[in-house]
Amino acid sequence: MLNTIIIQPPLVQLNTPYPSGAYLKAFFKKVYEQKNIEGSVEWFDLSTELFHSIFCKKGLEHIFHTSSGRALKLADNFENQGDEDSAFQLRRYVSQSDLWIRWIDVIVSVVCGGDLKISGREFTHEFVRSAHSPRGNRMERFLSELGRDVGVDDSQILASLALADLSDFITMCYDSNFALIRYAEHLATSTSRFEDVLNGLNSPVLKDFYAPLLQKTLEQFSKENTLYCVSVPFPGCFEAAVFTGQFIKHNCTLQSTVAFGGGYINTELRTVQEKRLFDYCDFLSYDKGYGSYLELFDKAGDINFDLKKALNGKPFYNLKYIFDNKIVEPLTDCPDYQKAEKQFIRTIVPDFSGIDFSRFPRLADDNNAMHRIWNDGAWLKAYMAYGCYWHRCAFCDTSLDYVKGFCGTDVSSLYKGLHEQAERAGVYGIHFVDEACPPISMQKFALLNAECEKVPLTWWGNIRFEKTFTRDLADLLSYGGLTAVSGGIEIATGSGLDSVNKGTDIESIVAACCAFKEAGVLVHSYMIFGFWNQSDQDLINSMETLRQMFANGILDSAFWHRFTLTQHSTVYKEWLEGKHPDLKPIAKPEGQFAENDIHYQGEGKSEKYSAPLNTALELWMHGQKLNKNVETYFLFKMPSPSIPKNYVEQLISKYEKKRDLAFNKIPQGEERFVWLGGKVFVLKAANGVQLCWSYMGELLYADADKKNAQQIADLFNNARAQDFSKGLLGTTIVKVSGTKLFKDLRGKGLCALI
Repeated sequence: MLNTIIIQPPLVQLNTPYPSGAYLKAFFKKVYEQKNIEGSVEWFDLSTELFHSIFCKKGLEHIFHTSSGRALKLADNFENQGDEDSAFQLRRYVSQSDLWIRWIDVIVSVVCGGDLKISGREFTHEFVRSAHSPRGNRMERFLSELGRDVGVDDSQILASLALADLSDFITMCYDSNFALIRYAEHLATSTSRFEDVLNGLNSPVLKDFYAPLLQKTLEQFSKENTLYCVSVPFPGCFEAAVFTGQFIKHNCTLQSTVAFGGGYINTELRTVQEKRLFDYCDFLSYDKGYGSYLELFDKAGDINFDLKKALNGKPFYNLKYIFDNKIVEPLTDCPDYQKAEKQFIRTIVPDFSGIDFSRFPRLADDNNAMHRIWNDGAWLKAYMAYGCYWHRCAFCDTSLDYVKGFCGTDVSSLYKGLHEQAERAGVYGIHFVDEACPPISMQKFALLNAECEKVPLTWWGNIRFEKTFTRDLADLLSYGGLTAVSGGIEIATGSGLDSVNKGTDIESIVAACCAFKEAGVLVHSYMIFGFWNQSDQDLINSMETLRQMFANGILDSAFWHRFTLTQHSTVYKEWLEGKHPDLKPIAKPEGQFAENDIHYQGEGKSEKYSAPLNTALELWMHGQKLNKNVETYFLFKMPSPSIPKNYVEQLISKYEKKRDLAFNKIPQGEERFVWLGGKVFVLKAANGVQLCWSYMGELLYADADKKNAQQIADLFNNARAQDFSKGLLGTTIVKVSGTKLFKDLRGKGLCALI
């Protein structure tokens, strides 16, 4: 008998569950079935439950009761320092505490989709307009900048800002480590000592809210022979994970086994030697974890699945633990378990059963359409492929499996499984969290979705901006449900892309963005500044290219990341090989805990660029100041851009010429096409007949030969209805319709497959 309980500690992304729990649940259920293991598999996303524990009447009553006195003392201190605004805000929170407590259930209901018993439209009208509903600094700023009267349709943004305002108060007066999205992220990101983590376990939020939540969750199950898998995807989850391990150790039987895994464990704790960590967990499981659990279960099967007895001092694949006060390092090469792990990666579909998506808040703190997608929707997260098919970027953790271990999925099985999950959960949105979705997999997924006879899926995900994403492919993906893409541009200059080994060029990046925007797909880009050898000229050129992309309407949003040197990156590996003599890494302090980030000489000089870059970007994402000279955003001297003011316009023109040439190319071989347009029918015209159809909101016409016009119409209508995914041979289309009509249809519904 063995029970497995998967726990996602707080706080991650609030609008939807992080996918590791869904994948582990599917994996363990399959393993139990294959190995005839008796027991249950349960998964709990405690991020959302902690949110509801805090943001409710009882939660706020406790917070205001315990922190109002401190808030008033802080207000006095601010006033003495001349900070009248901070003093005013804190005093208003305390005075309005009863209002916050009265309205919190309505506020939460609004962002969770609206429970009519709590926040019908009548309450929502009152919340947005009443002089007696609570207000915070963020809410008031939004209302003052709205430029019109507030309406009920603004309630989601106003409620989201209300939660952010409350979070500001909680952080300042109750728990300084609290953040609405990632708990104590700033503390754990650069943790150099394990003592810092242990000190954080005294957090009021963890003790007052999370501990009772854990107690309530775990008491539902037998504590006998239970494996607790604690997922740690981000640094901000680590303290809560350690707290979870401590709680289980203190409250469950000796047979309980605690495992830590996830992104933070994989990147920061690969070579950890801190023995005290294993007071809070029994082992660390690296990478996907499938192989290590398979081996552990095989060994434990001979001793009635007593996992601790199986950890007998011998090394396991991708599993680290302590035995006889010595850390047992993992094996990294186990062909049998690696092969089995790859098979699971190819075939497994995340299992979201048991998750109540109505409890996940959809926060909307920005009107930018792309930013809204992240938080305003309960997406089912999955991957088309594990790892990255490029895995060569200089800044990326290319020596780790989550990047280098590329393994595609069986897209047909994935689509079928995700659609079943969507029907069960009532959530039809898919967010692919790949390092970079493979274009051919995206095409197949879109074709399957277009064929779906039930409710189709809507989806988005991360890609590489490359020449494969033509107008044809973008149109097909959009038709097949793709609504947005995000991808790394990093440094938007030729020399910059070369320096980070991006494997693409500005022309291809701009062309991909153009294709997606023409197809009606939102586009987000990730940018990097502060690469150790980046010149001011290269940075300003990258910024100018980004500005021009916004000004020309081919980007919807972007985000600037500051370059961080990591132990597992390509550039650090090259430095170890004697390359990059101008890069000067600083030796780590002895006993450092989190290990991936490496400081280097001069890294602090790039901090000064952050505020100007983000100020400009915030304006551009909202359509403002798109013609302002980029160097004027800096309070210190920066060079003027050396690229032409019409640089992106020129690249767009190149794209349009290549697109049109592709549309005019007559197929000579086995090229396959699909019909994306609406139903085609024949109309009488002054000089004969015309084909008429709709495409992308327009009604289009093309002259046709009266003799075979109906045959042509039937050809496309039947192709749409019968077997969309196979497509039509281009030579067949040309033979029936002729070259002129073929060209007239290209880009207007007739789409080439890759």
